[in-house]
Amino acid sequence: MAADLPLELIHATVQLEQPLADGTRTVGTGFLIAAPRPDGSPRTVLVTAAHVFDRMPSEDARIGYRAPNADGSWSYTPQTLTIRTPDGEKLWTKHPTRDVAVISITAPEAFAKAAIPLSWLAQDDTFAKEKVSAGDEMMALGFPRGLAANQAGFPILRSGKVASWPLAPANIYPTFLLDFSVFPGNSGGPVFMSSPGGDGQRQFIAGLLTQQVELNKERLEIGIVTHAKYIRETIALLDAEAPAPDTLIARDEGVRQSAQAASADRATSND
Repeated sequence: MAADLPLELIHATVQLEQPLADGTRTVGTGFLIAAPRPDGSPRTVLVTAAHVFDRMPSEDARIGYRAPNADGSWSYTPQTLTIRTPDGEKLWTKHPTRDVAVISITAPEAFAKAAIPLSWLAQDDTFAKEKVSAGDEMMALGFPRGLAANQAGFPILRSGKVASWPLAPANIYPTFLLDFSVFPGNSGGPVFMSSPGGDGQRQFIAGLLTQQVELNKERLEIGIVTHAKYIRETIALLDAEAPAPDTLIARDEGVRQSAQAASADRATSND
C-alpha cells in the first residue's frame, strides 16, 4: 500500500463533465483503477457513479486530465471521452443493482501510471479486519459544483465521520453514511481511509460517493457511500468469463426510515 494514499488518489481522480442544452452542465467525479485483463495485459478503468453517465445525454463527455510542466506547475488538459455510440448505446458497464459504473479507457501515459491498483479496494472482510466503526474518519475527493482545488484541475479533499452502523457485511448493508456536505459534482468520487490503527496505517478505498440524504426536500449534509465490493464486481463484469455478482437480491439498508436519497450529480452553473 502507498505511503501517502491521499496523494496517490488525488493524482488518480478526475472531473467528468458534459454541457447541456439549457446552458448548464452535468459534473461528476471519477477515479482510475489499474485492472489487468484476464490474460494479464494492462487495462485502465474509470470508475464513477452510474447516474453521472446516465445524466449525460450526448455521445462525448470530457475527462479532466492534468499534465506536469517543466517548471513544476501543472496544466489542465481535458480530453474527450466517448460514452455512447452514435445510436445511443451505452459504452459503460453498470452494476446490476448498485449505482456504480466503469468504462475501460485509454489514458495518457502519466495517468495510466497514476491509476490505483485494484488491490487497494476494500474487500468483504476489510472493515472487520481493520476494525472500522461508527465515528471513524474517512476522506473523500471530488469536484463540488464543478469546483477544482486550483486551475490545474486537482480534486478537493474533504473528510467526515462514518455516521451509520452496522457497516458490514456489504451484501446486507451495501451502503453506509458519511457525515459531510455533498454537492452536485461530488458523485462518483473515491471515499477512503488513511489513519492509524492496530499495528500501523489503515489505508484502503472504502467505496465511492453515490448520493446525498434528503428529508422533506431538506439536505441533511450526509453522504451515501457504496461499498468498494461493488466496484470490484462491476470491473469483473468487463470480462466475459466473470461470474455474475452475488448481490442481485441485496437489500439496501444504507438509508432507512423516511429519508429519501437525492442524486448529487447536476451542477447548475458554468463556474
